[in-house]
Amino acid sequence: MEACAASLFLVANRIESQSDSVWSASEKALPRSTRFFGWPLSQRKGIIRYEVSLFARTSVEVSFMIDLHSHILPGIDDGAANFDIALDMARIAVANGVTVQACTPHIFPGVYDNSGPQIRLAVEELQQCLDEHGIPLRLVTGADAHIVPNMADGLRSGAILSLADTRYVLVEPPHHVAPPRIEYLFFELLTAGYVPILTHPERLTWIETRFETFVQLFHAGVWMQITSGSVTGSFGRRPQYWSERMLNEGMVHILASDSHGARRRRPDLAEGRAAAAKWLGETEAEQLVLIRPRAILENVAPSDVTPPARAQPSEPYIVESRSRGQRSRWTGARRNSESGEKRRYRADRVFSGLLDRFFG
Repeated sequence: MEACAASLFLVANRIESQSDSVWSASEKALPRSTRFFGWPLSQRKGIIRYEVSLFARTSVEVSFMIDLHSHILPGIDDGAANFDIALDMARIAVANGVTVQACTPHIFPGVYDNSGPQIRLAVEELQQCLDEHGIPLRLVTGADAHIVPNMADGLRSGAILSLADTRYVLVEPPHHVAPPRIEYLFFELLTAGYVPILTHPERLTWIETRFETFVQLFHAGVWMQITSGSVTGSFGRRPQYWSERMLNEGMVHILASDSHGARRRRPDLAEGRAAAAKWLGETEAEQLVLIRPRAILENVAPSDVTPPARAQPSEPYIVESRSRGQRSRWTGARRNSESGEKRRYRADRVFSGLLDRFFG
């Protein structure tokens, strides 16, 4: 496609406030051959100003980032429907400042029956397509794996993929139903030597009644990933409240886009990073989108990674009610179609029943 929605503008002057350590980490996360406008990154300590003319509301300045949750692989789940959309998503991600993108399609038995070998092949094909179009984005494998019994066996066999074949694995709980003995399912992964990363807890409809469960999992060694759109308010007030609360309480390890398209739920990690920085400061924001994600890709032991920082005490939280069909704050589109919501709710109910029988 000749039309490119995202365009990069280099800031020629060097930014003195950027620390050498951050830039060293940024460049290490990039393929050595990656160049912008022919300038080697090792010779430039600038920053990228991005402008997404069709999709973004404003232009902001961002540093390099690693996005470890996206549904960019075409035609494999509810994300990109085809290669054209996947290419547009990649361009927007690069314009955001993303240099490494994890491809993490759903693995949800009975809904999205994807497998490790299938995902690996899809990543190779998309990476080749990106290279052919000159899009400087490095892809790594992964999956947004719905939590199931004996998940460690699936990881060992290769049916389920961890992030870039490391000890870190994205784990998605049911959205609408709290599974019985969910703590046991996560502890099973921990004892098998994996580090489960619980995806978007702030968007689960049952977080209000089971928040203490997430606190217990966090202290047990489960990592937490929240969605950039939740912090900016794109998913409504309630997910924004829970994302801000978890950030303030130092419970968030990484921030990711969980992007699904080029218009609706587009890559927006730079906006989420900017919103998180307002709560936690620039240092912790960099940890959320670059330092800890890079540690994950390098398979660094959790004990050697800087833990999440808590925010300074703030005013008490106030939870405001929100209807299920509330329109998105930024896009003006409904979060999910009614049929999609019902389909997922039924699948969650069936899955919860299966877990009851499994543990019964």
